[in-house]
Amino acid sequence: MKRLHVNIAVADIEATVRFYTTLFGSEPSIRKPDYAKWMLEDPRVNFAVTTRPDRKGVDHLGVQVEDGEELSDMAAALESAGQPLIEQGETSCCYARSRKSWVLDPDGVAWETFLTHGESPVYGSDLTPDLEGKACCIPSSARDAGPARGRGEDAQAGCGCG
Repeated sequence: MKRLHVNIAVADIEATVRFYTTLFGSEPSIRKPDYAKWMLEDPRVNFAVTTRPDRKGVDHLGVQVEDGEELSDMAAALESAGQPLIEQGETSCCYARSRKSWVLDPDGVAWETFLTHGESPVYGSDLTPDLEGKACCIPSSARDAGPARGRGEDAQAGCGCG
C-alpha cells in the first residue's frame, strides 16, 4: 500500500515539532536536530519537516512504496504524466537509504517515488550543506532543468544537498 509523502521546509524545528506533535497527537517516529518525521496511519502519510532557515513551505511531495514492483509502477506513472523522469537510484537522504525516481510537475513542484530499505546516520549522501536552497534529496539535474526542461538525465546516487 502506498503512502503520501510531504516534506515541509521550516525555520524553527523545535516550534514546528511541538505544533505537529500536538496536531497529530503523537511524537515523531524519527527526530534529529534538523529533521523530524511522523509515519501516520490516519491519514496514511509520511510527513517530514526539515530545517531550512532561508526558505519555508512545501519542499517536495512524493509517494512512498512498500516493494520494488510498486516502485516500478509509480516511476512509470510519473513518467507517463508527460515530464522527464529522473532516475536517482540508490541514495541516502532524510536519514534513510532508499531507491528513488523524481519528476517536476509543469509548475516545477518536485515529486518523488521511493522505496526505503534502511537507515542512514546522516541526512544526505554527504555532509555538504545545501547552499543553493535546493531540497536536500532532489537531484541537481531535476532542479537545474526547471519546469521548462526537455531532458531527463540520469541522476547520480547523491542528493541535491551534496
